[in-house]
Amino acid sequence: MATTTSNDFTRTAQDATLDAVKKSQETVVEAVRVWAKAVEKAVPTMPVSKELPTPGELVESSFQFAERLLTAQHEFAREVLKAAAPVLDKTKPEPKKATSA
Repeated sequence: MATTTSNDFTRTAQDATLDAVKKSQETVVEAVRVWAKAVEKAVPTMPVSKELPTPGELVESSFQFAERLLTAQHEFAREVLKAAAPVLDKTKPEPKKATSA
């Protein structure tokens, strides 16, 4: 019988969460698509300053920053673990003992 580890449980929960998020995102995108098609003729063309970023540029810029921030946080967490290694090395779990069937 396969043993489920806490890592397996965590991965399963993460996968289920990501699937739920993707499904809800698909629903929102479709709703926006239907809304945009319904109102596009009612919205007039409006001039916008060329100095302003486009919505697409704003999205890309924001996510590029978020990626850099996440990378910095990841590096920070690794450095914290390195700094705490003398203590963490003393708190490693004991190896699992084999059980007889």
